[in-house]
Amino acid sequence: MQPAFLICAIVLAAAGSSMSLAIKRFGVYLKKEPLPLKKSLSLLDENTLTPYKVISKDKIDNEEIIKSLGTEQYIQWNLEDIEAAEQSPVRKCQLLITYYELPDVVPHVPEECYTGSGYQKLSSDSVTFSFKKEDLVTEIPGRYVVFASSDSGYRQLKASLQFSVLYFFSVNNDYLNSRETARLALNKNIRSKHSYFSKVEWKFFNVKFGVQIYPTREEAIAASEKLLKVLLPVLEKEHCPDMTSVADE
Repeated sequence: MQPAFLICAIVLAAAGSSMSLAIKRFGVYLKKEPLPLKKSLSLLDENTLTPYKVISKDKIDNEEIIKSLGTEQYIQWNLEDIEAAEQSPVRKCQLLITYYELPDVVPHVPEECYTGSGYQKLSSDSVTFSFKKEDLVTEIPGRYVVFASSDSGYRQLKASLQFSVLYFFSVNNDYLNSRETARLALNKNIRSKHSYFSKVEWKFFNVKFGVQIYPTREEAIAASEKLLKVLLPVLEKEHCPDMTSVADE
């Protein structure tokens, strides 16, 4: 064996040993461990969502879609705001929540999913949802994305067939509105043994004379704040882990 090879082997072994000791001594975790929900999303109590009524709970049967989704911990519900006017464009809501207890990458965002399904993305903007929760003003950064059919005939109808999708990420008890910031947040705390993220995505609409109608930007944001004021406390208290109480042994 050549001396140079032996020296390299010794240096690498020493470096590996030093890294292992440093990790144990300083509590550094380069690989996160699974962090399950406190309670499965499927057990979310629909009675706590008043004034929203759950119209249907859809299951994804296509294995390829589940694989693309990256988790089996999800709910895909259709809601109806019984306080909204019958013909209000925010009367109905499609809600999709996904949870990842062992995140390696942040999955597809609506910008990719909808364009992959044949829709055209018209815009994607940051928004802030603001509402009072327990006498405190809560601000949640989110994303407002507008789509339209890619068919040229439909495009001639312009805004009448444009619809918006809204979403945000919950990462280790923080709220973020982009995949890039979510990726950074997942590994920000190297002293934490655990890491998780969840994506909350929704779309408002209604049906008038057999045709789907959609809200304006202002209507969608206002309706989102009403929805999140009801939904987030339930998710935070009953389902999502509290990172401040997780013991990192």
